Amino acid sequence: MEKYNLKDLDVKKLNTNKGLLAILAKEPYNLSKALRFINYEKKLKKLQVELVKLQTWAIQNNERIIVVFEGRDAAGKGGAIRRITERINPRHIKIVALPKPTEEEKTEWYFQRYVNQFPRAGQMVFFDRSWYNRAVVEPVNGFCTDKQYDIFMNQVNDFERMITESGIILVKIYMSISKSEQAERFEDIKTDPLKHWKMTAVDEKAQDLWDVYTKYKKLMFENTQKGGIPFKVIKANRKTIARVNAIEYILSAIPYDKNLKI
Repeated sequence: MEKYNLKDLDVKKLNTNKGLLAILAKEPYNLSKALRFINYEKKLKKLQVELVKLQTWAIQNNERIIVVFEGRDAAGKGGAIRRITERINPRHIKIVALPKPTEEEKTEWYFQRYVNQFPRAGQMVFFDRSWYNRAVVEPVNGFCTDKQYDIFMNQVNDFERMITESGIILVKIYMSISKSEQAERFEDIKTDPLKHWKMTAVDEKAQDLWDVYTKYKKLMFENTQKGGIPFKVIKANRKTIARVNAIEYILSAIPYDKNLKI
C-alpha cells in the first residue's frame, strides 16, 4: 500500500467536497494526484480572474486580440482554449476551428478565410489551428502543392507584420507532446464513445508521419527567425501544467492593466 507524507494543509485540502471528489474520481485512489488536481484548480481560478481583467481591459480600450494555438493532433489545444474562455464574457470572444476549405475558398487568397474571422474592437479570437495549417498539416498530408507551400512561407511573416502594425495583438502558442503521449491519447479517444468523434483520417496517420511532421514543424519555427513572430512552445504531456503555462504566457504577452478593478 502506498504511503503518503501529507502536511496538515494538504489534509485540509483533501478533506473538502472537491478533495473527496478528486480522490474518488478514479481508481486506484491516489492522494498525490488528487492533491495536484486541487492545487491546479486553485491556480486555474486565480489565472481566470486575471483573464477577466484582461478581457475587461480589452473591451474598455477597444483592443483586438488574436491567440493562435498550434500543435500536433491531440496536443490539447482545444482543452487549453476551453479553460481560457470558460469564465470570460462569451459575447466578446470567438473560438475558430475552421473545417477544410470549400471549393470557392480554394480560389481565394489563402489567408482570406482567416482574415474573415479577425476580431472587432474589444474582441478576443482564439484559433484552434490557424493559417499555419499550410506550414505543417497540408504539406505533410499532400493537401497543398510545393508551390503553394513556398508562397505561404514567403508571405506569412509579412502577413503577421501587417496584422500587428494594424494594431491587433497577436499571440502564438505551440503545444508540444511526445510521440508516446500522442499514441496514448489517440488510444483513449478511440476507446471512449464520448470522444470517438474527435478521431479523423488525418489523426489516423499522425503516428506514421511523426518524423515528417517534425521536419515541417522545425521549418516553421526557423521561418519565424526571418523577421517573424516566434511561437511560445509549451510542453503539453501534462495537460493541467500546459493549460496553466499557456494562460500565464498569454497574460505576460498582453500589456493589460493588472490593477484593474472588476
